[in-house]
Amino acid sequence: MIRDPETFEALLDSVRRFVRERLVPAENEVAETDQIPEAIVQQMREMGLFGLTIPEAYGGLELSMEEESRLLFDLCQTSPAFRSVIGTTVGIGSQGILMDGTEEQKAYYLPKLATGELSASFALTEPEAGSDAASLRTSAIRDGDHYVVNGTKRFITNAPHSKIFTLMARTSPADKGAGGVTAFIVDAQSPGISLGKIDQKMGQKGAHTCDVIFDNVRVPAANIIGGQAKEGQGFKTAMKVLEKGRIHVAAVCVGVAQRILGDALRYAVERKQFGQPIADFQLVQAMLADSKAELYAAECMVIDAARKRDEGRNVATEASCCKMFASEMCGRVADRAVQILGGAGYLSEYGIERFYRDVRLFRLYEGTTQIQQLIIARNMAREARGS
Repeated sequence: MIRDPETFEALLDSVRRFVRERLVPAENEVAETDQIPEAIVQQMREMGLFGLTIPEAYGGLELSMEEESRLLFDLCQTSPAFRSVIGTTVGIGSQGILMDGTEEQKAYYLPKLATGELSASFALTEPEAGSDAASLRTSAIRDGDHYVVNGTKRFITNAPHSKIFTLMARTSPADKGAGGVTAFIVDAQSPGISLGKIDQKMGQKGAHTCDVIFDNVRVPAANIIGGQAKEGQGFKTAMKVLEKGRIHVAAVCVGVAQRILGDALRYAVERKQFGQPIADFQLVQAMLADSKAELYAAECMVIDAARKRDEGRNVATEASCCKMFASEMCGRVADRAVQILGGAGYLSEYGIERFYRDVRLFRLYEGTTQIQQLIIARNMAREARGS
């Protein structure tokens, strides 16, 4: 759903210019320093990028899912690390509050998140609870008007920079399943919170993840997302957040793949062997054509799922299909791009090898490809049984 095409196109033009003039020229610096320049982060705040999905009533842009996806197609035609700066706040960090928070929680947190004054991270994954998120062990035990939180969260994106965590913790130790999990808003400066060392990753330099350790951290009961009546319903909140997040990640994959394929195509047109551009050779053409077709299919899937979600329809299956196909597609496009560039594709100066490493993560986070397969098949079987 595009609410105001003229206004939205103006926003896209500003994003394209930002990517072209500010982000692409900074890619090598970010890869070398493992830091996003503060001037770029500040410009993101000024453009309103931290508030893409937050309602206008709270100071955000209130983009529909289709608008968000189309903007990501353009914003992500650069290093994925830049999108990660806003990603956890725009997506999984703020959406739990937006979807299930009390009016008081929304009024307090969302305006600050929209301006980038606050940044948020989603603290779900643990050392012993990755894909099996419902088995998480971090505990939150009631003590008067507070809960005392103990446990460790792992691979938490933007944790070193976040001001708040959307935390999933077990408030009912006797319930070992999803029903014992509650969602909290936790101030990152709370006594007892410490961070592990920043993870040294395969790719996505500039996008930081680390462990978050909770040692007898006291969290007010009022910080349960949705209020105390929502105790034990945190896993439902997490799944709603992840469902939307999967369309978001799929859109990111489309944008990055567009950039990779564009770079590979330019090289193929300019690079000559045997007296002609390599783009004239059929085997190179086959790789370009396969990449274009898969990219187009992923783009269509994302827009279709986004529109259905905007209509209020259940898109749990479609979201998983998008995330699975688009992330796998992006990996294949990157692999073919390295092949098209040949030896040059293996050199850091061309940037393709960096993208090749960066995009590998897309098939892992927010639910691996194999988890998406399970979700899709289970939903299909449930529908077939009429349950």
